[in-house]
Amino acid sequence: MFYKNSRYRKQPFTVTIDAKARRFKSVTLRATPETDGAFQHTIEQGDRLDHLAYKYYKAPRKWWRIVDGNTEFFSPLDLLGAGVTKCVRISLGHDDEAGEPPWSVLAGKLSALVGVASYQFEEKVLLDEDTVTVAGEEIPVADQSYLRAVIIDYNSLTITIDALTAAINAAGFIAGTPENRGRIGRKIIIPPDAPA
Repeated sequence: MFYKNSRYRKQPFTVTIDAKARRFKSVTLRATPETDGAFQHTIEQGDRLDHLAYKYYKAPRKWWRIVDGNTEFFSPLDLLGAGVTKCVRISLGHDDEAGEPPWSVLAGKLSALVGVASYQFEEKVLLDEDTVTVAGEEIPVADQSYLRAVIIDYNSLTITIDALTAAINAAGFIAGTPENRGRIGRKIIIPPDAPA
């Protein structure tokens, strides 16, 4: 009934009776094993779960061990970035002479959107040295500029990128061109191999 690497293969069969008093042979649900998560894999373009299972366990049908070790993902497709959960990076523009950037307003707008799973703000300060000549003397002057962005994980079935950029613009920022980040370059847990 189960293939040889299935975690249900060695489970004992039980008899289940449904609401119409019919009897069925079934297997009790086996809880997912505790994993240490000592091994990690960086996702690359073209990765597939069966290929990763062969690479680490020499058995392509043990892909479910990798899924069990990454419990924060509801779908095996989401684990490698092929599911409905998407990640986008949107650069942010702001007039710094108008005041501080409205980070809290943007956080409130993104939190109110249905389908936004998480977001993270990025702000990098770039210092540039310039020289100004005053009364024949060159004086070094530091100038600073900012690179700002927001990285958003969202459900592509419930919200669009246009709705995300509209929320960013409504918060007082100027939304740049969205860059799809996917899951390439992120790490997933590869649990140690154990007998089924």
